Amino acid sequence: MAGQEEEDREYREYRRLEDCEEDSPPGEEDEEQLLLHVTEGPTDSWHHIKDLDSFFTKISWHSPWNGFACVLLSDILELVQFLFVVTFSTFLLCCVDYDVLFATRPLNHSHVPERAKVTLPDAVLPTPQCARRLRGTGWLLFLLVLAGAVWLCRLVTALRRLVGYWEIRSFYIRALGIPAEELCNHSWQSVQARLLALQRRQPLCVPRRELTELDIHHRILRFRNYTVAMVNKSLLPVRFRLPLLGPVIFLTRGLQFNLELLLFRGPAALFQNTWSLRPQVKRAGARRALARGL
Repeated sequence: MAGQEEEDREYREYRRLEDCEEDSPPGEEDEEQLLLHVTEGPTDSWHHIKDLDSFFTKISWHSPWNGFACVLLSDILELVQFLFVVTFSTFLLCCVDYDVLFATRPLNHSHVPERAKVTLPDAVLPTPQCARRLRGTGWLLFLLVLAGAVWLCRLVTALRRLVGYWEIRSFYIRALGIPAEELCNHSWQSVQARLLALQRRQPLCVPRRELTELDIHHRILRFRNYTVAMVNKSLLPVRFRLPLLGPVIFLTRGLQFNLELLLFRGPAALFQNTWSLRPQVKRAGARRALARGL
């Protein structure tokens, strides 16, 4: 009974997840390298995966989406969706005669008789007139240039992500022994079992040690676990007291994005990469000054 109470007390506390490898040598902390390929004969083997958090996250995304083709299609559709929203919004702002569309003016550019029924093509301006209205609106041109830059950034990000997912596809086929056409027949539990078996045969991380399902989930949900812990400890401004309803937790997508940028992913974030805190954050004597600066 005493041992059970001690174990329950241990799990109630927030415990630090130990790193799977020692700190990187000086000069290599900023190097982004998800995994290192070591060629041995005709096959590839995966050793010393530096960023296990990103690696396991990509594996978890690859499994329920049933492979590389679905991830590729998702990225393409997101890029097309962005282009469609920008193009259609520009069309609605510059190429539609709303006086004709809402029948506040009887005639438009095609000189439809007053008593004729107005159709959608009648309310669409000719291409030259639409182009003149677009060139005459400076703020809209600026927004279009900004949207184009954002789309190019998303394109580059998608290409980099697809390169990483292609590596994961090779890992599934060569290391885990799961062909792409059979991925839909394997559950996430089956993939985890193969990962643990692979770790026993060849170390995914250095120094070699046993991996568990809890280790994998901790690394996939590292930032989310930090956020949940900070909410539970009332460190984030997401609790409000409403009249008649009492205390409620309200977290918008915008607030969540800003909190993640501030704490996890921004230039002044507490993490120096996706899996380790900054050295100054680990020093107890500097935490008060860091808290004031944050």
